[in-house]
Amino acid sequence: MKPTKEGQAAMEKIRQWAKEHNLDVAGGRVRRTSSRFCLGVEHGDYNGTELFGVGTDRFIWLAYKPNGTNRIRLFSGNFPDDGIISFESGKVPAPKSAEIAHTWGRFPYGVDYVLTREGFKFPHGFDAVLYGNIPGGGMSRSASLTINLILTLLEVNHYDKDEVADMKIIDMAQAVENVYIGSPCGQLDQIMVYFAREGMGTYYNPSDRSIKYIPLGEGVSDFRIAILDTGTDRPGLEKATYAVRRRECEEFVGICQEAGYEMDCLADVFDEAMYRKIVDRFRGQYPDLCDRLTYIFCAQQRFYQMLEAWQAGDIETVGAIFRQDGIGLRDDYKISGPELETMCDIVRTVPGVLGERMLGGGDKGASGALVRAESVEAVREAVQTAYPRSRPDFADKFAVHTCKVVDGVKVFDGELLYTGKPLA
Repeated sequence: MKPTKEGQAAMEKIRQWAKEHNLDVAGGRVRRTSSRFCLGVEHGDYNGTELFGVGTDRFIWLAYKPNGTNRIRLFSGNFPDDGIISFESGKVPAPKSAEIAHTWGRFPYGVDYVLTREGFKFPHGFDAVLYGNIPGGGMSRSASLTINLILTLLEVNHYDKDEVADMKIIDMAQAVENVYIGSPCGQLDQIMVYFAREGMGTYYNPSDRSIKYIPLGEGVSDFRIAILDTGTDRPGLEKATYAVRRRECEEFVGICQEAGYEMDCLADVFDEAMYRKIVDRFRGQYPDLCDRLTYIFCAQQRFYQMLEAWQAGDIETVGAIFRQDGIGLRDDYKISGPELETMCDIVRTVPGVLGERMLGGGDKGASGALVRAESVEAVREAVQTAYPRSRPDFADKFAVHTCKVVDGVKVFDGELLYTGKPLA
């Protein structure tokens, strides 16, 4: 399989960095992992809701080749100042230590730490060079990187894919961030990247941890996914409003349990009568916590409408629900940020924009929109005109990306990827 034009450009960069840093990946393989676009329910994973989303074509490319030693050596073109990350399996810094706080190397260290803890053995080292074009904040760059590293480390050390259950990979990828790095993420990002299929929506049911693929209905209007990168730097989830919201939701579950309600997570409040009783009882004492519950409750009510609309090819309804979710995230869950909402306010005025909202962990990063194909340039022009005026501090940092639905994980083979010969 041959890479796209963007993939070929990435290979050129990787070849150059490999040469500069004396890393031998020639004749090896490239694993490409995608970004993701959540259609529902954003922030639902740690609250126990069902999930739905797609893989999108902003990627991390990792070129790798066994090096005949027991050392793992990696270089990221996105973080050149970190130089080569080099270590032996089982000999990595302690979790959440100051030593790893400011290096991207915390991800390969964390992968080795978690998988070794799970009983995997990694005697075979490899050289690797990475490059990614996933915007920071909102498109699951860290989950994409972690999935890529896990699969690469397992493959190089001859663990067959059938030996490691898919959900085991998801659990380990989450543990890298939760246990080693200290980021309190759920599993939405890992699931949507790992299971993504071209042309399909990925539906996850946490009750039985099942995955189903829902094709986009025939006759759908031609549309695009627009990623509206605000140019802001989002801190890790452990430092953001995300961690506060997660803790608040868990605390409210405990409060409701003490009051006699049978529930393990906010998603268990699915019945309207139960929802009304809880809100009526606690609104006066815990108004903000009731707002968090309101978002999750309403998002769950809209969720099946979203699935039905997607399957029917009714992208207009999908967009309308996406917009409603965004208003709920802004007003009830209170997880958005000023720059994110500026992007939403701008594109909402453009004819042909079907729905828009913030993406990802919140506070900073990117917003997203569903846009009719013929309106993409109008969206781009509106953002380029209005955003720098509203947010001059980010006038030279923002971007608009248009994406399509793609597979989450692909592997490319062959000398042509590394020798510099032309790729058709």
